[in-house]
Amino acid sequence: MKYIFIVLFLFPLFLRAQQVTNVSAMQDGKNIIVSYDLSGKQGQTFTVSLLVSENGGSTWQGPVNSVTGAKGQGINPGTGKRIIWNVLQDREKLQGSAIAFKVRASYAAGGGSGSIEMIFVEGGTFTMGCTSEQGSDCYDSEKPAHKVTLNSFSIGKYEVTQKQWQDVMGSNPSYFGNCDNCPVEMVSWNDVQDFIQRINAKTGSNYRLPTEAEWEYAARGGKQSRGYKYSGSDDINAVAWYTDNSSSKTHAVGQKQANELGIYDMSGNIWEWCSDWYGNYPSYPQNNPTGSESGSGRVFRGGGWGSYAQYCRASYRGYYNLPGYRYDYIGFRLVVVP
Repeated sequence: MKYIFIVLFLFPLFLRAQQVTNVSAMQDGKNIIVSYDLSGKQGQTFTVSLLVSENGGSTWQGPVNSVTGAKGQGINPGTGKRIIWNVLQDREKLQGSAIAFKVRASYAAGGGSGSIEMIFVEGGTFTMGCTSEQGSDCYDSEKPAHKVTLNSFSIGKYEVTQKQWQDVMGSNPSYFGNCDNCPVEMVSWNDVQDFIQRINAKTGSNYRLPTEAEWEYAARGGKQSRGYKYSGSDDINAVAWYTDNSSSKTHAVGQKQANELGIYDMSGNIWEWCSDWYGNYPSYPQNNPTGSESGSGRVFRGGGWGSYAQYCRASYRGYYNLPGYRYDYIGFRLVVVP
């Protein structure tokens, strides 16, 4: 038997990188109606979804399925947008004193199959480096573990693909070419700076590479982290293309399981450039660290198609590659800061 739900507490919801504001919710018979305003530049479209919490926002469930209205892909900015959730199509009941709703909006720059979809990562404090779930696989470069506090940012849901690179740069340098949705590789750190300059000019955005700390925080799941060894699971086969299952090549992005924030391939498939020069970790807490002021190698993270499992861990640091060199195992994803 299905039960009518009672919403006793409505949580005014969620500011997503200055995009979603004025969120409110009300019950209308068997439906929940969530209203929100969505800001953005002319020509931008967003992917919008609805999440629900039954404990006042401590944990979130969703995206919920049986919704209509201003949700899904291609949502334009505007005010008074509404999502209607037919709750009883998804569950037997929804009741309690701490029901909360969250509207999530992801920006897709450029539009079409080459668009770049971003995931919001709420800022917070985490322990960076060799934490207990990493076990005996840790290297000295991951020590000492230390507290890091970060501001909010948005990060690419996927690694930048060959199609996205082609759309901006006019060519595809990838060794594993002819695969629009595979990550671009054979791009140096310096090449990526050129790409960023061009896509920012094209879209009016402010993309950059993630700092090493931002990358690790997002890979661990941010405030939604469940303490996994890899990004999204303790089972590497669930989340990563690596030496045991990749057939020695890259794969289309987003085919494995996402992590807690809905981000794909942060373990495996392709290593990812970060903005930092490599440097030793400090023993003291840091706020928004940007790495060493100088160095010879740029940090790269996440492991790739040819990596053993231990190199695909959330805390492992690659750092020996020069910023001007190109490799068939390194690509990147982008970050935007509000």
